[in-house]
Amino acid sequence: MGEGEAEEGSEKGVSIRFVSSGAAGGPRPSKPPATELASPPFGDKTGTVQRNRGGGFHRTGGSAVVPALMVIVARNAKLPTPAIKLATWNVNGIRARQGEVQQWIERERPDVVCLQEIKAESNQVPPALCEMEGYWCYWHGGKGYSGVGLHVSKEIAPQRPLFVHPAFDCENRIVVTEVAGITIGSVYVPNGGRDFAAKMRFLEALDEYAASFQTEVAGEVRQLVLCGDMNVARSDLDVHPKERKPRAIGQLPEERALIERILSRGLVDLGRTLDPNNDRLFTWWAPWRNLRQRNIGWRLDYVFVSISLAARATACFVQKEVGTSDHAPVLARFR
Repeated sequence: MGEGEAEEGSEKGVSIRFVSSGAAGGPRPSKPPATELASPPFGDKTGTVQRNRGGGFHRTGGSAVVPALMVIVARNAKLPTPAIKLATWNVNGIRARQGEVQQWIERERPDVVCLQEIKAESNQVPPALCEMEGYWCYWHGGKGYSGVGLHVSKEIAPQRPLFVHPAFDCENRIVVTEVAGITIGSVYVPNGGRDFAAKMRFLEALDEYAASFQTEVAGEVRQLVLCGDMNVARSDLDVHPKERKPRAIGQLPEERALIERILSRGLVDLGRTLDPNNDRLFTWWAPWRNLRQRNIGWRLDYVFVSISLAARATACFVQKEVGTSDHAPVLARFR
């Protein structure tokens, strides 16, 4: 959702099992020199590109457009697909949740961590998180507003992956990388309260981006994961009855139609697929009247995955009791 306070809690996750075929791991590339630079933002105009302390980029001039998506596909298309654990969390301020995020990552050890609403530039991220031990870290944010992070375990990616931005990125709302042949994006859709038209443009662009993955590259269909705060409750089932408001932003028919269009691009809403009838499956609660403790909330945080990857899913669950953000983390596991 947007900014706000939240409730205290302790960890408690319930996994939903889905048995299916799996895929084995295999050899991984050797570790590159420490000086290797990742690609600059996707579609950005670049001259001299330098990485800052948190893994972000700034440029000093130039005009050439870098086709970064083509670069990461060419570099990683043939990698094996090992078992993988993904996690996404809108932390509502990384500086306010530093200890919680550290403890959560140390406890869960996800292979890929997607964070949203970090509300910090890379040089404002606490040092212990800026370059977490055992992870390739990328921070993409601004002072006090919006921002995303995407962090990849060195166990699954011994070589630093490329972190890129689709051309429609605005207000530091999306970063994408490729891990083991899977393109993974950390996404923070605008709330829409201040500029609803901008929210709709972002969702439309996200739909076009997802549609691009339906085209084969070198005879292979690419796998896509979009994790994060989509700021839309997909259906009334995803909103507590006391919170259902037909004209509320986040529940509007036109927003929901765009989410369905994104999913029609060969993607699966993993949380709902594995728990189809749960009418108390929420990820965000307004920070008042003990709504979180009473579980009167909305489901705004998702793991959208390609159909072929969904067939490898073994679990997807919300950790309702974790942390003091107004959102809860969502974790997914794949064979």
